[in-house]
Amino acid sequence: MSRWFAGRKRQIEGWLLQGISPRRLALTLALGFAIGCIPVVGVPTLLCAALALALKLNLPAIQAANYLAMPLQVLLILPFMRLGGWMFASGHQPAGTLLHESPLKLLWASGGLAGEALGAWMVIAGPSVVLMTLALTLVLRRVPVLAAESGD
Repeated sequence: MSRWFAGRKRQIEGWLLQGISPRRLALTLALGFAIGCIPVVGVPTLLCAALALALKLNLPAIQAANYLAMPLQVLLILPFMRLGGWMFASGHQPAGTLLHESPLKLLWASGGLAGEALGAWMVIAGPSVVLMTLALTLVLRRVPVLAAESGD
């Protein structure tokens, strides 16, 4: 088992030594984690990949942070729906009563709930990324492998 951990450690060090500064790696991890919490299942992986390619971020690092956030994504769906409902004062029917409606009405209502949850996530995600980036930058600057590569 220790050989497995040693192999993972070398692999992670290899990712970290790809010429990325602690600040850029911190931003990558913060974005991956925040995007991983989007309250719409199935979207974060593609969004993280597109963002990493567009901004030339470390793709393995952003996807690792995204996957770490997946359990939190599921746990946060309901709180984001409630926050979105409060923010947008939609007055949606309780979920139990929607089951007795037509399939089209159920689909329309669930789309509205998802949109409200996404709006709540957007409000929370921006400040979260900033705070996580600052905190992770401080931590990553203390990692010896990154301190040698640090350009900031």
